Amino acid sequence: MEPGFDVTVLASAAAARLIDLLTTDSWTDARTAVASLWRRGHPERVEAELTEGRGDLLQAEASDRGPAVRTLLVAEWQARLARLLATHPDLADEMRRLLRDTGTAEGQAVGSLHQEAHVTDGDAYQAGRDISITKDRE
Repeated sequence: MEPGFDVTVLASAAAARLIDLLTTDSWTDARTAVASLWRRGHPERVEAELTEGRGDLLQAEASDRGPAVRTLLVAEWQARLARLLATHPDLADEMRRLLRDTGTAEGQAVGSLHQEAHVTDGDAYQAGRDISITKDRE
């Protein structure tokens, strides 16, 4: 396992992206890609569980339960993917590739960010990604 490799960060990002894809036209590609990660185990079972999760999420999104079900599915798949990476760390590059290939048009970062600002006088602007600031001239 490479130094600094954090299973939970990668699994968290992958799980969040996976659940986002469940309700899109790309969900079958995502299901197939995740099943390929389980090629040593039971990919057919994983595909069935993703299909079931998709149905649950689509049904929940038709009501006010959508956000709660989405949160639960992300947590469930984060745990599964973290366990997979813990037992098969050689799959990390494949999981990163899956994230990169299923990213949004603007891309999706994998990792963590900590920002801190201490301002006495003036303004502080921080962003984890793009930022645009417009100030009126006085």
